[in-house]
Amino acid sequence: MRKSFKSYRVLVGAILIQLCIGGIYTWSLFNQPLADAFGWSKSDVFLTYSIAIFVFAFATLFAGRLQDRFGPRLVATIGISLYSGGLMLTSFASELWQLYITYGIIAGAGVGFVYVCPLSTLVKWFPKRKGMITGVAVGAFGMGSLVFKSAIQYFISTLGVSQTFFALGLISALIGLIGASLLSVPVVIVDANGSEKATVDRQFAPGQMVKTRSFALIWIMFLFASTSGLLVIGMAKDIGVQLAGLSEDVAANAVTIIALFNAGGRIGWGSLSDKFGRVRVVSIMFLMTAFAMTAISILTLTYITFFISLAIIAFCFGGFLAVFPTITNEYYGVKNLGANYGIVYQAYGLAALVGPLIVSALGSLKMTFLIAAVLAILGAMLTRITPRPDANEKSAVVLSSQN
Repeated sequence: MRKSFKSYRVLVGAILIQLCIGGIYTWSLFNQPLADAFGWSKSDVFLTYSIAIFVFAFATLFAGRLQDRFGPRLVATIGISLYSGGLMLTSFASELWQLYITYGIIAGAGVGFVYVCPLSTLVKWFPKRKGMITGVAVGAFGMGSLVFKSAIQYFISTLGVSQTFFALGLISALIGLIGASLLSVPVVIVDANGSEKATVDRQFAPGQMVKTRSFALIWIMFLFASTSGLLVIGMAKDIGVQLAGLSEDVAANAVTIIALFNAGGRIGWGSLSDKFGRVRVVSIMFLMTAFAMTAISILTLTYITFFISLAIIAFCFGGFLAVFPTITNEYYGVKNLGANYGIVYQAYGLAALVGPLIVSALGSLKMTFLIAAVLAILGAMLTRITPRPDANEKSAVVLSSQN
């Protein structure tokens, strides 16, 4: 089988599994129906999403290591099984603690196992277009919410909220297992010129990566980058109702806006980072995020200003998720990318808890958004002082790949 065909087969598999797990970004559609069906408070229901995102990020620690050792197909299959199984089990949840376990922990862990697989795999197949191809992979993740939005709304209205989870689980299992079966790694890792000749690169093991001066700064930047996006995505519909005075149906369109701009940002910023540099585009995204979060916090939102601000935040959030994997690759090498990015990705998991904690402490969405804007400005400042690992920090191995 020709290598070009294999690479695009892997790309199709990656897109399929990412679309499935991207359904996690539709959670704002479930907040009110679950609260109405079981009499729970919306804040308690929303905590399910925060738990799922935290577990998702934590699971990437193990998934990255397992993928580096056993390959992406097995790990993705395990992940899809956990995710779809967790959704189906959620359909039987009648208590909050059951919701937290089935969706928050089981399905969340499944997302983490799946998510890490396409990133390091596609970088090995497409080394000349790392930013763009990573953007495509995580763009499919962002598009998952758009793909499933209408289906979820239809299922909730016809089947009820509980049976909606069961239907989504079946659909995700069918599509996701097909996608997982298409994943593989190249026998020879090609270099940035597309050559299979011997390549030499510095490869940091996870323990070596965390000792570099750049690691802590990259981790903090990713924490700040994720906070705004996760906060807005998880509460998009509620923000539209509470702060912009929109109806429930109109505010639900926020899911579509987020999906489109989230996916567009992943592909667009990923491609731009190939041309203009990763850190430079991260700095721009931070400043745009700070502008949009400030607008939400100080303006009296209208239909137009709400959706424009939402689009900017989603566009940049998607970009962050496309560019940080390639930064990890370029700073610390491709050999241990799964494990290394799993560690970096813990910043994303912590960010899922930071936003709700700030909201709970302040009791004000607008003040929370203003703090998120400040964090984005600090993130932009950190891009100016984050160095690449240098030879003095290196106990990293030098990897030679040969035919």
